[in-house]
Amino acid sequence: MLVTSVGKLRLEKPGMVASGIMDETGPSMVRMLKCGAGAVVTKSIGSEPNPGHPNPTFTELKCGYINAMGLPNPGIELFGAEMEIAAKSGNIIGSIYGASPEEFSRLAGKMEEYGAAAVELNLSCPHAAGYGMELGTDPAVVGSIVSAVKSSVSIPVWAKLTPNTHILKDLAIAVRDAGGDAVVAINTVKAMAISPQLGKPILSNKFGGLSGPAIRSIGVRAVFEIRAATDIPIVGVGGISDWKDAAQYIMAGACAFQVGSAIGTKGIDVFSAINTELERFMKDYGYGSISKMIGVAHE
Repeated sequence: MLVTSVGKLRLEKPGMVASGIMDETGPSMVRMLKCGAGAVVTKSIGSEPNPGHPNPTFTELKCGYINAMGLPNPGIELFGAEMEIAAKSGNIIGSIYGASPEEFSRLAGKMEEYGAAAVELNLSCPHAAGYGMELGTDPAVVGSIVSAVKSSVSIPVWAKLTPNTHILKDLAIAVRDAGGDAVVAINTVKAMAISPQLGKPILSNKFGGLSGPAIRSIGVRAVFEIRAATDIPIVGVGGISDWKDAAQYIMAGACAFQVGSAIGTKGIDVFSAINTELERFMKDYGYGSISKMIGVAHE
């Protein structure tokens, strides 16, 4: 009943681990698959090792988290050892970031070599200069990156889009027109927090990305708008912590969803809880499959 597909990629369960949590090592990714995730998206990986921003890089709010990690990662060559462990156990989506179409293509090729089931292009990180959102708010640039990656790999290519723009629908259309297999919406919302006691921003980078319950309604709206504008498969993400949140994204038009912050607040069993309750809801309301739920809010 919970089986779904993101384009050509079949998932036994619709929920995935979002990039950036419990996805830095092979064993942690395997653990999440065993806990009920249908796939795991890796930490965003670049060409070279990157220490990220100096601390503090993370703060908790009443409504979620703000982080400005700065894309810390070991680099694509060293990450191969983690992929070798994880890819044997299930669907691993390789998240990558780069500064040019050529760099994205090379990274995608390495992820395919390592056994990734698909690649997710990080075109939306709001706190890394020269990467992410700085590239991902221009439809022409997004299209050129997606096109370049599609020509270099045979696995599906997903583009993770930013909510920090007024042309989100245009970006999704650019991904589709460039041959992209899916869009992932949304990444974190650009935000900041200030310490009244210190009289200064809490994060060393000043600005970071807001995640958690505060952005769920923004994400649902984004997925709804993309679905109305194009037929490209959508993976919904942002503030999902229970089956009701997941159902909203699916009914808005997503064929699968990702969970991030809720792993921190509810623990690694959040996927099994969502799966159980979502399946119960589907039986009670006569939805025989995830595909029957997708986009019903548009009808």
